[in-house]
Amino acid sequence: MHAETSTGAHQPLEGFADLVHSKGALLIVDAVTSLGGHELKVDEWGIDAIYSGTQKCLSCPPGLAPVSFGDRALAIMDARKTKVQSWYLDVSMLRKYYTGGGGGRVYHHTAPINMTYALHEALNIVLEEGLEARIARHEKMHLRLRAGLEAMGISYIPKRSLHSLNCISIPTGADDAGTRKRLLEEYGIEIGSGLGVMAGKAWRIGLMGHGSTVRNVDLVLTALREVLK
Repeated sequence: MHAETSTGAHQPLEGFADLVHSKGALLIVDAVTSLGGHELKVDEWGIDAIYSGTQKCLSCPPGLAPVSFGDRALAIMDARKTKVQSWYLDVSMLRKYYTGGGGGRVYHHTAPINMTYALHEALNIVLEEGLEARIARHEKMHLRLRAGLEAMGISYIPKRSLHSLNCISIPTGADDAGTRKRLLEEYGIEIGSGLGVMAGKAWRIGLMGHGSTVRNVDLVLTALREVLK
């Protein structure tokens, strides 16, 4: 897990692959909230399989899940002796659909062509900005938001936070649902609630893609400051 969306935790992955591979296992990574907003070196870090989403730091409409499978994962796939029970999750069929590898190209599903064009344009925008510059922007906006929140006495929950997803403790005495409702109705700002055991204890503020700007950071800080008075 490189990016844990429900808690805002960021997990460094350097060195993980050596340990995982020494046990004969594969390193599979969740990068849904980090792709395009955090440093992510798939080959250098020895990641065997990784997946993400288009709607987070890539600022593309939701609907596609970029994935990558390395040589180790493909070798295990090729060595499989039993048939995959789930047609939808049969990566060997998806592989044949995407690349024609392993026995010729086969039909799997009707691809969402408009989404493919949307992803192509989103990636062009990433390249125009520059990936390193984009990652640096996400970090800069995270630090700006963090400084403002901590100045208000609001603390972060994870020890190592994602730049793109900021999970903070709800201040003592603050009305969770009431605060989020006022932010939405009065300022047009929607922040996420805590999930599972963190419900009523946390707020989650996204700073992803085009949304990670000075204007948005300052707006949410001002709005929170006013609502929490």
